[in-house]
Amino acid sequence: MKKIFLKMVIWMSILVISLAGCGQNGAADGSLKKVTDAGQLVLGLDVEFPPMGYYDEKGEIVGFDIDVAQEVCDRIGIKLVKQPIDWSTKEDDLNSGRIDCIWSGMSVTPMRIETMCLSEPYMKNEFIFLLLGESSVAELNDLKGKTVGVQVGSTAHEALKSSELSKEVETILFDDNVELLEKLKQGGMDAALVDSVVAYHFVNSQKESYFILPDSFGEDEYAIGFRKEDQALRDKVQEILGEMKADGTLGEISRRWFGSDITTVR
Repeated sequence: MKKIFLKMVIWMSILVISLAGCGQNGAADGSLKKVTDAGQLVLGLDVEFPPMGYYDEKGEIVGFDIDVAQEVCDRIGIKLVKQPIDWSTKEDDLNSGRIDCIWSGMSVTPMRIETMCLSEPYMKNEFIFLLLGESSVAELNDLKGKTVGVQVGSTAHEALKSSELSKEVETILFDDNVELLEKLKQGGMDAALVDSVVAYHFVNSQKESYFILPDSFGEDEYAIGFRKEDQALRDKVQEILGEMKADGTLGEISRRWFGSDITTVR
């Protein structure tokens, strides 16, 4: 019971802080009117982040986040524009106005709370180590002296850099998760540190056998990032997400991608 209460306190703290980081003008800030007048919402995403957003075999951008964003845009009455971005410069794309939001399995961090207007968290995530099934690594300590791949600039990368384990392993950096997991598949490294949603989607789509270390390397939550002053747009998207949760649409989309409703929207 204490653990449940503590998690609730942490979640509420994140929510209060994220709202404190937004502009306080609400409808007066003009951000919602801007996208409705333009007739479109430009969504910035990492297109190498399955199942949240990625290119399918037809070359179309698909994913869980894409389906949710499409439903939100349909309810507002505007077009969804899917804009691939360089994840390392996503804040520049947002603040320059090239995109209207970052909606791509983006983790909530203290820096993002300060620099963006974040939605409420909509999904939980863990950082986990994925290995080939025949690997001799069975626990975290076994990784010492091994090679570990991770996406550069990701929250998983930040978690690894700030850990004692980083001094014990050789870190190999990749621009995206698709390249990272393909290298693991080829046996080019010992382990990959990735988001759990990415790992489980990858494992379920492969013929090869994989092993996930039982030790979680940390957890976080995903949220949508808007410009700090764009509270009106953020609030409208949040309102619709709440409606989608209540009427079952959000759960239906989640079940389509994950087999169950794993969203945390209230």
